[in-house]
Amino acid sequence: MQEPSSKAAYVIGIDYGTDSVRALLVDAHTGAEVAQAVHYYARWKTLQYCNPTKNQFRQHPLDHIEGLEATVRQVARHVPAAQIVGLAVDTTGSTPGPVNAEGVALGLLPEFADNPNALFVLWKDHTALAEAAEINHKARTWGGEDFTKFEGGIYSSEWFWAKIMHILREDEAVARAAHSWMEHCDWLTLLLTGGDLASFKRSRCAAGHKAMWHESWGGLPAEEFLTHLEPRLAGLAVRLFTETYTADEVAGHLSEEWAARLGLTTNTVVAVGSFDAHAGAVAGEIEAYSMVKVMGTSTCDIVVAPTAEVGSHLVAGICGQVDGSVIPGMLGLEAGQSAFGDLLAWFRNIVEWPLHNVLNHSKVLTPELQQALRAEMSDALLVELSKAAADVNPEESHVLALDWVNGRRTPDANQALKGALMNLTMGTNAPQIFRALVEAICYGSKQIVERFEAEGIPIKQVIGIGGVAKKSQFVMQTLADVLDRPIKIAVSEQAPALGSAMYAAVAAGIHPDVLTAQQKMGSGFAETYTPNPARVADYQARYAQYQAFGRFVENATLGDAELALSAAAPVAEPA
Repeated sequence: MQEPSSKAAYVIGIDYGTDSVRALLVDAHTGAEVAQAVHYYARWKTLQYCNPTKNQFRQHPLDHIEGLEATVRQVARHVPAAQIVGLAVDTTGSTPGPVNAEGVALGLLPEFADNPNALFVLWKDHTALAEAAEINHKARTWGGEDFTKFEGGIYSSEWFWAKIMHILREDEAVARAAHSWMEHCDWLTLLLTGGDLASFKRSRCAAGHKAMWHESWGGLPAEEFLTHLEPRLAGLAVRLFTETYTADEVAGHLSEEWAARLGLTTNTVVAVGSFDAHAGAVAGEIEAYSMVKVMGTSTCDIVVAPTAEVGSHLVAGICGQVDGSVIPGMLGLEAGQSAFGDLLAWFRNIVEWPLHNVLNHSKVLTPELQQALRAEMSDALLVELSKAAADVNPEESHVLALDWVNGRRTPDANQALKGALMNLTMGTNAPQIFRALVEAICYGSKQIVERFEAEGIPIKQVIGIGGVAKKSQFVMQTLADVLDRPIKIAVSEQAPALGSAMYAAVAAGIHPDVLTAQQKMGSGFAETYTPNPARVADYQARYAQYQAFGRFVENATLGDAELALSAAAPVAEPA
């Protein structure tokens, strides 16, 4: 971190990831990163309110509030409070949660404090598979507008309406108590400003990419369509929103309560919320036809293009195209993979099983030494696997993997798909499998690039940000080889938080627009991975095998979508 500059204007970017929240204090004029703090969610760490076997992943708002206070107070004390002129929040998404008429998250009420259905439904929660299948079927057959068309034409169980439908059907008490629903980035912004729910400025980014909001039909999908999906949705749209706002706009100012809790002042501007990947793309200095790959537990691949050049063309099979969702005045396009770092972490957990289930029976090591060994091995495992995998001779290993352990986000969302391995032999070892998994996430990335270009959206450069991009040279070199493209890595360790800080600087009036904020506050690039010509042809051949393997597995599971649709709860009149 740099020392505070003499300039008297600072902003804070607050980035809510899957496992933790981080706050970044930034010089609003220069982008110098003054201080950062990270807080890991206590309840999430033990997977409270989650059931991985059912793909149920819920987060408690208390985890978010505790992290907000811990991180912002820590960074804010580095400069005078009066000099912190703005802040902005980005979060994972789609991560909606139910709120009452005052905008209070139901999970904060005593009667719902331990009810998973009253909490925030994390992006990776796939309990709404049946509802997503139903939305896709009815959007094409109900006789009116296809409201999925600006979402890539396929609605996902990871998104807003599918999750709401699932909870309304599963939990009558939550259905009755939920006056409205809010994306996580919106709820946190409302919490900080203490504003009125009815007039609150909702995120264009969240609404356009996940909630089927579009200007051409006047906002959210028509009431007739929503009640055709599920009668319990009747009247909800009017309690949600019609207008949406870009992330450079002012949502309000810190309330007296939250100014005191954070050690700031009520003069601090709070910008409209956004999603982490979109904020990260801004910090990654995205420009027309660049692809910024935000690489963490999953990936989000963000592209911006001049709206006039794309015109009315609909890009099939992506996660939406929304005017102003990344940079106001440009079209934002999103794609991504449901598992990226998650796939590698899954394999690490498999390999670590003896450490957690056998080591505690040791008669040689004391409990203290057992714990020390677990920590040491866990920290070193991915590093050593990466080194060994890099040394694998491709001619000696033909292991091939699919990266769909959390379903497929793009191209063509299908969360019912599963991961797979093939070509295993008695000689297959852990580094060979690990290498196949790394290759698989890279092949999944290549499919996304090819889909954009097949749809007339050229990808002129690739920029990497996020934990995987910063930490794993093996993954990034493999990705450059598979894509046969250079990949530039952004300097900032906390790119989404820096992007949110840029939004905050515009909202606070320090910069006139996001493009200027990028130019003034951008941190540049640390390094570039260039393709190794000796590997490109090999990977192209293996990529063709990956595609064939994917078609086989997808054909073998074609019935899952129909099963999910038939498993949807019978439509009943609301109580």
